Amino acid sequence: MNQNVEQSAAASSASPAAKPNSFAAKMMAKMGYVEGQGLGATGRGRLAPVETQVRPTGAGLGAVREKTKQAKEEEKREAAFRGEILQDSEEEEKKRRKELRKKRMSAVGGAASTPAKPKTKYRTAAEIEADAKGLQVPNVLKSIIDATGTETKLLASTAGLMTTHNQMVSGETDAVKIARKARREVEAFVDEWNTVSEQKKFFELEESQCVQAMDELDEDSRGLEKVIEVIQDLQSTVAEDWGIPNDATLWGKVTKKLEHLENDYVGKLDTMTLQEVAVAAIHPLFKTAMHDWRPLENPVGVTPYLLRFSRLLGIQPASSGTDLVTQSDPQIYSSRPSKSTTPYETMLYTLFLPPLRSSITNDWDPNNPSLLLSLIQVWSPILPAFILTGLTHNLIPTRLITLLATWKSSKQPSSKHPQSQPHSYIFPWLPYLPPDQLSPSSPTGLFATLKEKLKSLFQSYPLTSGPPSTLTSLFPILPHSFLKEMLNRHLLPRLATHLSHNFLIDPSDQVLTPFTAVLAWTTPPWSFPTATTAHLMQAEFFPKWHHVLYLWLTNSPNNQEISEWFQWWKEQFPEPLRDHEIMAKEWTKGLETINLALDLGPENVAAKLPPPEAGPVRPLPSQTTPSSSSKRMGAAAKVTTVDDEPITFRSVVESWCADNSLLFIPLREADPATG
Repeated sequence: MNQNVEQSAAASSASPAAKPNSFAAKMMAKMGYVEGQGLGATGRGRLAPVETQVRPTGAGLGAVREKTKQAKEEEKREAAFRGEILQDSEEEEKKRRKELRKKRMSAVGGAASTPAKPKTKYRTAAEIEADAKGLQVPNVLKSIIDATGTETKLLASTAGLMTTHNQMVSGETDAVKIARKARREVEAFVDEWNTVSEQKKFFELEESQCVQAMDELDEDSRGLEKVIEVIQDLQSTVAEDWGIPNDATLWGKVTKKLEHLENDYVGKLDTMTLQEVAVAAIHPLFKTAMHDWRPLENPVGVTPYLLRFSRLLGIQPASSGTDLVTQSDPQIYSSRPSKSTTPYETMLYTLFLPPLRSSITNDWDPNNPSLLLSLIQVWSPILPAFILTGLTHNLIPTRLITLLATWKSSKQPSSKHPQSQPHSYIFPWLPYLPPDQLSPSSPTGLFATLKEKLKSLFQSYPLTSGPPSTLTSLFPILPHSFLKEMLNRHLLPRLATHLSHNFLIDPSDQVLTPFTAVLAWTTPPWSFPTATTAHLMQAEFFPKWHHVLYLWLTNSPNNQEISEWFQWWKEQFPEPLRDHEIMAKEWTKGLETINLALDLGPENVAAKLPPPEAGPVRPLPSQTTPSSSSKRMGAAAKVTTVDDEPITFRSVVESWCADNSLLFIPLREADPATG
């Protein structure tokens, strides 16, 4: 039976070669198959059909070799394509068994051999004395210890006489035991000697530290006695001179004594808590000075005295001299992190800040920033960071915002109610204001108020008055993108409406007032690009201009006058605007209309000249037919103008909704109470 199975397996594994002209061979050739190469586009597929491996009847997995020789060859060929070397499973098994056999042999050989016992190494008396400094080994013990050398020496008598034997003694005698015991006792004694020596060194070091600490305590005690004397001297000085009309004399005496105290204990200012002493000494004087102090009239105050002993008060020197350190370096007072205020900070907060806050709120005029600026610059080196931040981040910006909210831009300020322009009181504070006050994206702050004022200005300012000269002074603090957005959003539509409603083209009596008013808003230093102005003229000026040119050419024209009129209008525009490609296109369009009218002739021009292709953006008012005798260009004449649309509450609400991306939908419902 087994023989039949093997024959059937051999028969099934032998695959006959495909006939060259068979249907299967032709189909494989069409798909790109080349005989002798593997399947697939890269030729890495199988070379022969899958070979079967038949197991005997009733045999399970593992009874025979599952992989055929053909399958192994295919695996090796695929591994060669990948750059790998594939070993047969039989070779791997042989290698594994060989390594396991080596490990077993090495383990058997190691177990058979007995490891050598380490030889005990004994120290001689000289080595022991060298290791234990100050220890002297007795001569008797030296003889016993020296008996542990390379030669066997036994104790012959209790006097320590040694007898040398060249041969090993079979049994251990009492002398050997005594010698070994003596050696162990000496070794233990040496160890204890070393321990005591280490303890002695430790106690000596501790004693020196205690002596040093006592010396320092004595020095501190003497220093405290001197401090007490200085304090008593300060108390007596203040008590004797208190009530003197000239406070400068008393301030000078106290400051001089505190200066000496600072110089004498410059390295112990923190450990001896001298800051409390200094604050307690100047507190009565400082309280009196702050009670009568007028910050804006006398910005210097008592700063010269405080600066003389600033280190004693815990004040760190400012990194930028007398200039105020801005928000980029808030640690201008002290780098010491603390959750509570120091005595000096508490004194300033309770005595210095209230009169200054009252003066800024009630007496200071933001139109005159120099007084408060000088005060901030003088006091900033000795002010704590939280007080300085409260002034420059909250109190001062609030006053500036209040003043800016009342600003009304006008070309001619009233002499009865003079007002300063924003740049005069905003620019000096720019280095000191926090970033949120000057950020265009901030919903509150100084810049937000300025933004609302500019928006209202662009929506209500009379265009015929020309741009206010004072407004250009604000350009340095306005980002270019922000200014461009404001102009395009609020001013450009008004210019287009003004040019459309109020400007007429009349060759017989031309009025340029609306035209020049618009051009004044579109020239530098205003940030309207030339292309924007050209588009404005293309939308609002040229439709009217082409319409008038068409009417003139179709009503008995005077070609010389038309030529002069054409050239005169080109000269009314600035050169960069006149030569822009959009403007050049419109001029060319006008020339083509004139040339076409000349080609048609006087008899056909009225009937065959086509009207302008692009009509006016908005309906034009009735135009009068230009007279053939019109030669005066730009004569002054009164024309009826349409006033700018008034600003209503609804327009303000709609503008606010547009700025905040909101949709304004009128409900058109009457109020239930009022109707």
